[in-house]
Amino acid sequence: MADEGLTGLFDDPEEQRAYEEFCANQERGLEPFDLNAPALVCRWRMHNKRVPLLNRHIRALSQRVVQGEPLTHNMLSWAKQHVEWSLTEGSYTQRDGVLMLVIDVNGNAAMSVGEYEPLAAADRASLAERARLSQVEEGETGVAPEVLCAVDGERLLVAAGEHGCGALTLVEQLAATRGMQVERASLDVVSAAPVVLLVSDEHGVVVAGDLDAAAQVSAGADFARFLHDGVAKLF
Repeated sequence: MADEGLTGLFDDPEEQRAYEEFCANQERGLEPFDLNAPALVCRWRMHNKRVPLLNRHIRALSQRVVQGEPLTHNMLSWAKQHVEWSLTEGSYTQRDGVLMLVIDVNGNAAMSVGEYEPLAAADRASLAERARLSQVEEGETGVAPEVLCAVDGERLLVAAGEHGCGALTLVEQLAATRGMQVERASLDVVSAAPVVLLVSDEHGVVVAGDLDAAAQVSAGADFARFLHDGVAKLF
């Protein structure tokens, strides 16, 4: 039976039928292929064999590009369904692990699941370096998977471009519930603020572990912990 949710993505029923057959074959492993050089790697946190932020991740994925070209509607729909089907029916032992979606330079995609490993270092400098590397990826694919943020009074400063990763869209929404203004700023400005935090699709919200004594007891730190707790409850 045709998936009614896919109908609007195809020009005619035959195209949809061929696509659904392709997805089914991928599930059964009847069309194996070797991935070429990875062009995009997404790491999404799981909980109980689900990806809680999946819809946000897919929306962020729609803003990414591979080899300068946006991902097709077919790829986005395949990614969402493949994640849902595979995690529900698969024999993965990592119920609270990390899902990795890889898209190669030819547009082929594959998915795997692994154990979640917390950050080895969460000091300000380490978080800023992760954000810097993510900005390089943002320049290539359009979206940074990890973003450094800072609390500055009634503002949440975000060192990212126009399009945020899935976790960042949730953080921005949580900030709005507290009346905080969300503003873009450079990585240098954000990393120099008293209270900094990393927002990551894989790690959630990580507040810098080396805030000075005054910052630790500030309203900004309380708000950062609110963001951490708001995202952490999903995992």
